[in-house]
Amino acid sequence: MKIDGALSQAMQGIQRGLNSARGHAAEIASAGQFNDSSPASLVEPLIGLRQDTLQVQASTQVLKAADEMLGTLFDEKT
Repeated sequence: MKIDGALSQAMQGIQRGLNSARGHAAEIASAGQFNDSSPASLVEPLIGLRQDTLQVQASTQVLKAADEMLGTLFDEKT
């Protein structure tokens, strides 16, 4: 995989994770407003929020690895 492809995929992964986290956070915030305050109604968005966190962390690690590869390549050229 090209480094620019890895950078692009990592950025897309971060954006997808953050967008999904916003949606899950909104579900959690509005859970009590619609008389559906049972804890079971929060399970799915809480699990989704955790998955979003993991996706952003994994994508950040890919971005960091690509950055380190670029730094190594530039160091070799100089």
